[in-house]
Amino acid sequence: MGQVPEDPPTATERATISDVARRARVSRQTVSNAVHNPQRLSLETLDRVQRAIDELGYRPQAAAQSLRHQRTGAIGFEIGTRGPRRANETLSPVLSSLAIAAVENQCHIVPFGSNTPTPMIDGYRAMWRSRLVDAFIIADTHHGDPRPEWLTRHGIPFVSFGRVWDDPTFTRWVDVDGAAGTAEAVHHLAGAGYHTVAFLGWPEGSVTGDDRRRGWARACEDAGVRRGPEGSSRQVLDDAMRAARGVVTALDPGSAVLCASDLLALAVHHVAVEERRRIGPDLGIVGFDGSFLAEMHHLSTVEQPFALIADKLLHLVRNALGGESPPVEGRLVIPSLIDRSSSSRLEPPTLS
Repeated sequence: MGQVPEDPPTATERATISDVARRARVSRQTVSNAVHNPQRLSLETLDRVQRAIDELGYRPQAAAQSLRHQRTGAIGFEIGTRGPRRANETLSPVLSSLAIAAVENQCHIVPFGSNTPTPMIDGYRAMWRSRLVDAFIIADTHHGDPRPEWLTRHGIPFVSFGRVWDDPTFTRWVDVDGAAGTAEAVHHLAGAGYHTVAFLGWPEGSVTGDDRRRGWARACEDAGVRRGPEGSSRQVLDDAMRAARGVVTALDPGSAVLCASDLLALAVHHVAVEERRRIGPDLGIVGFDGSFLAEMHHLSTVEQPFALIADKLLHLVRNALGGESPPVEGRLVIPSLIDRSSSSRLEPPTLS
């Protein structure tokens, strides 16, 4: 009697608050506080209760909903602050677009920081424990991402900017058709008179980068231009410049470089300037993402439709919170090219 059970309850024996209390060796009130008022508990006790909740598969939010008739109207969105995530040029415009769209959707966005180089669940757990948000929008998805499985297991509503690569059955996502974007860029460069299009991307294995590379490779053949040399780099400017140097020096005038991101395009721009190449007439450059970085340096870029992405994501959140069934499939949106001087072979006008 009072012994801690060895095995968690089965699906037909859903874990109760009493099961959690026995497993964590605390009172039911302590479990209730962990769910509804975590600030009342010490970190040690809170962690012990949370471990029991995770081990037993207890769904505290089901109980919380019976006590909480009003939602916060808040949606959590993680911002990475370390490693490659810090250089992710899409998160800032996505966050801005979400904040604008949230007004019409009668909700608000709560950004929270993460100091890990890859997405982890700690921030999500803390936000959910504190009852600060009703749902999450996740980004930076990749193979091996721990967040979708954890959020699903705990019954926490979420949608994704980017496909959930390890779970093809999850359809509450919005993603950008990167292959369509790079294909449009290749056809644009061919139409502008460039005879060779090289590619500077990310290391193989990046699902987003590989998708953008596929669009380039197919479109070169379709557009009748030569595929130039390929290079790859992490999303770090110094590394990107080293990779760009190998690509640019192998190209003759009238060639172009298509890049998987605007930061990579900036690296090509810097190398071209060092090599005394005229940007546009001698060497075409197109980036990807539609970031402020590209605008500052007059770089052509494939722009992601951030306003549309934000609207679709919030629509999915609203449906999830309303208990509606998920869509049959996720939503791919098509990016569009912003044509600037870096992809024009025309000589700039001279000042008289």
